[in-house]
Amino acid sequence: MNILFFLKPKSEIAYIRTDDTLRQAIQKMEYHKYSSIPILNKNGKYAGTITEGDLLWGIKNKYNLSLKQAEYIPITEIDRRADYTAVRADAKMEDLVAKAMNQNFVPVVDDQDNFIGIITRSDIIGCLRGAISK
Repeated sequence: MNILFFLKPKSEIAYIRTDDTLRQAIQKMEYHKYSSIPILNKNGKYAGTITEGDLLWGIKNKYNLSLKQAEYIPITEIDRRADYTAVRADAKMEDLVAKAMNQNFVPVVDDQDNFIGIITRSDIIGCLRGAISK
């Protein structure tokens, strides 16, 4: 099975850019009800993932601030515990499932490392559930 069957394209998901601020990240995650969000650089390449936990620990450990002050903190100044590992669009299903076991979603990049979308763990489980019930 081709992993692109599961792909949610970049145009259908929210993400932040490396030049976004802490406030922008918080607001986008809140609006979309995301617990983690991909980070792209200015060229559209995958630069990592930031989670609610990363944001909370960054605020607690680095800053004593209000939401207004968060407008001036670049998102790249927040330490990330771990980045979600991306797969290439031609990855094998086994590689995708292995990554999805430890990540809410798996970022997908093309052969130029451009971010093209995500595959969610829930979509993979839903497909497997459907295959089991047949």
